[in-house]
Amino acid sequence: MELRKSRRLLVASALFLSLGVLVLLCGGAGGSSPSIGALVVGGLAALLGGVFVVSELKPFRFLIGAEGLTLRVAGLNRLVPWAEIDAIILDEPGPSLGGSKPTSPSLLLVPAAGSTIDRPLMGRSPIDDRVGLALLDLGDVRQSADEVAAALARFGGDRFTDVRRLRRERFDSPDFTIGLRGYDPARVDELIRRGQDALISGRTLQRYQVKAELDEARAALPRATRGYDSTQVDALLEELSAALATWGGEDSKPD
Repeated sequence: MELRKSRRLLVASALFLSLGVLVLLCGGAGGSSPSIGALVVGGLAALLGGVFVVSELKPFRFLIGAEGLTLRVAGLNRLVPWAEIDAIILDEPGPSLGGSKPTSPSLLLVPAAGSTIDRPLMGRSPIDDRVGLALLDLGDVRQSADEVAAALARFGGDRFTDVRRLRRERFDSPDFTIGLRGYDPARVDELIRRGQDALISGRTLQRYQVKAELDEARAALPRATRGYDSTQVDALLEELSAALATWGGEDSKPD
């Protein structure tokens, strides 16, 4: 499966560049030289438009196949065999507290031992906190995250993990009733997300830390004019806290 870059900003960037050039060319009245203001505005518009056009036209390749990943992203321009990949993880980070909206799903590549990947490993696996290469923001491609997940599962086998699916399986959050003076949705969503990630990791210390954080937060959850039903939230957070207290299960990992 070959992914296609969306290049969704190309037209807008080209228009911005053209506008900047037009201002520079026509900024002077009656054939006079452009004013300082026109030079500044036109120059900034042309510069920003040009930067975005170059970014949108940057060569791109992402092919998922039986041999591995053929890439021209994240500083890589070659076939990365599956043998060099220990894990590839699809995640969709939620918004930070007070954030406006979730970010796009993204891919993280954790190199195998002996891999020749020499790019900076700036990402962290939400499963076991290993370092990895931030590979691709799926908001930049035409294919959906589910299509990409299906191809990676087919060719990557057990190297691939869809963390979105794990969250749904391990502890899916219900659709809370919205009412007056309920619990602040952003804070509740953040707590549930933290608990889900701790359950996915299976690490005893992480579960202990998140459970303590959750229990402390439950005692003083902020209210909102329109928020989640407090009875429903209290019941779910109590269940989540109990799940986090179940250490020593088959999926628990040493810290």
